[in-house]
Amino acid sequence: MKRSLQEIADAIGARLLGDSSRELSGVAEAAQATAQDLIFVEDARHLAGALESRAGAIICGDFAAGAATGKPLLVVRHPKLGFARAAAFLIAKESCDPGIHASAVVHPSAQLGRNVSVQAHAVVAEGVAIGDGARIGPGTILGRNVRIGRDCNLVARVTVYPGACLGDRVTVHAGVVLGGDGFGFVRDPETGRYEKFPQIGTLLIGDDVEIGCNSTIDRGALGATVIGRGVKIDNLVQIAHNCQIGEDVVIAAQTGISGSCVIEDGAIIAGQVGIADHCRIEKGVILGAQSGVPSNKVVRGAGVLFWGTPARPIKGYLKELAILARLARKN
Repeated sequence: MKRSLQEIADAIGARLLGDSSRELSGVAEAAQATAQDLIFVEDARHLAGALESRAGAIICGDFAAGAATGKPLLVVRHPKLGFARAAAFLIAKESCDPGIHASAVVHPSAQLGRNVSVQAHAVVAEGVAIGDGARIGPGTILGRNVRIGRDCNLVARVTVYPGACLGDRVTVHAGVVLGGDGFGFVRDPETGRYEKFPQIGTLLIGDDVEIGCNSTIDRGALGATVIGRGVKIDNLVQIAHNCQIGEDVVIAAQTGISGSCVIEDGAIIAGQVGIADHCRIEKGVILGAQSGVPSNKVVRGAGVLFWGTPARPIKGYLKELAILARLARKN
């Protein structure tokens, strides 16, 4: 779909410099851009290359407002964020016709809202409720009494265990398992054998959450595992039973979070982080890649980057590494 630069500027709140009637239809990086594409540049160092590209227009900051160029500029405070919003405006979502595919199995008691799409080989069990505009992708299985909010997109082969509840506008990518049993066993000291602790709780996922491919989130053992509004979870992430994840938390790939952990609002968890059970990661903390947090640990310090195992502030960690390096040279 083509959009005029004026339409794009209005949609993202940009100041437009140049031909407002020019139409664009896509976004790209500078090297591959055509005259129909929009690109962005975040700082003055890369402005010259952007201006030399074939792109039809550039999203930029105030640093570019005085540039001598005939190329239209969309000036915003945060160029990368403006570009993301422009891309969402320009690129149409994957369309799917509402209705139930002939190969899908939908229980008669299930409640489907308006314009719901249930695609090939999906299974919708007894008591399920699906909100308006939701898309249940191919091979997806919704267990008994699952709740799916409005405009959710379960892309393909998603498994949602009984009783789980998803808010509105949740995107769940292929291969995700939601609400499975937690890893809970009790050892009999007399026999040495393990017996399963009840895993009969639920999983509650807030609005505007996105969950990457092949991630898993366990339901609570007796209560609820809770994923807050706006959480973004990468591929191959494991979140165990009874965890409480606050709003706008970001969790990168291959992270494992053990049972009964609390991750407060705005925390950032980088790739391959391991968090043991009953930990609390306080608001705004940043855990660097491959950090490790031992059981029952509280990590606090909004905006502070922690690194290493056990995780500690990066300044101290780098100082320790420097001391070790000097000791190694002496030997």
